[in-house]
Amino acid sequence: MRRLLGRGLAAAAMLTLALGALPAAAQSALQDVLNGGVLKVGTTGDWNPMSVRDPASNSYKGYDIDVMEALAADLGVELEFVPTDWKTLVNGVVAGKYHLTGSASISPARMKVAGYSDSYLTVVILPFTTQDKADRFADWADIDKPEVTVATTLGTTFEKYVKAWFPNATIKVVEAPARGYQEVLAGRADVFVTSNIEGATLTEKFPNVTRIEVGDPRAPSPIAMLLPQADQVWINYVNNWIKIKKLEGFFETTAVKWGLAPAE
Repeated sequence: MRRLLGRGLAAAAMLTLALGALPAAAQSALQDVLNGGVLKVGTTGDWNPMSVRDPASNSYKGYDIDVMEALAADLGVELEFVPTDWKTLVNGVVAGKYHLTGSASISPARMKVAGYSDSYLTVVILPFTTQDKADRFADWADIDKPEVTVATTLGTTFEKYVKAWFPNATIKVVEAPARGYQEVLAGRADVFVTSNIEGATLTEKFPNVTRIEVGDPRAPSPIAMLLPQADQVWINYVNNWIKIKKLEGFFETTAVKWGLAPAE
């Protein structure tokens, strides 16, 4: 009996030591936001009409900006936008440089290291070219040829898509702040792909840009915010906030404002 009691005490002592060696639970981003009084949001500022940065005033506007302003207001805190780019967008949220990001497409690669909020928007991918080259393309297959140069931006989901979809084409990858569509406008590439959201703004802004009529769009993708993967408290808060705002009609109204949904 004494031997069993001794073993039990020893085991208890070892368990106590082990528990004592464990790190304290990390503070949720929600508590950090509330304690600091600031919501830090990573945004690229180059995805019209989601997030557009004005270099002169260093201010932002767009669908994402309206969403984040509403989130900060409901939290009762100030809002701070942290400049980032597509290739470091995920790393920034993982490293804690910001509490969450603006809109980003949900992808398996990103899900390996970061968490996502519930989705509140869906996009599809379409190809675009300039008016003078439009008659060269009647199908997706017409783009996948060695003589066709497809431009894309490093670190975006579009980069992954063009490499998978057009293995026979010449792929030109540019680094932000350069964008794939700029290469096409400058005549250094023939085609770029982007979301239906950005594509609509580009064809309106640049009359020479035209959508390639290829039938069905590709890669329907839900859009959501990136958050720290293990921070379930913060994820729960944001998800429930999205549910409330959906019921209030906030996301629908904001989408109409920025031309992402038809007005009734």
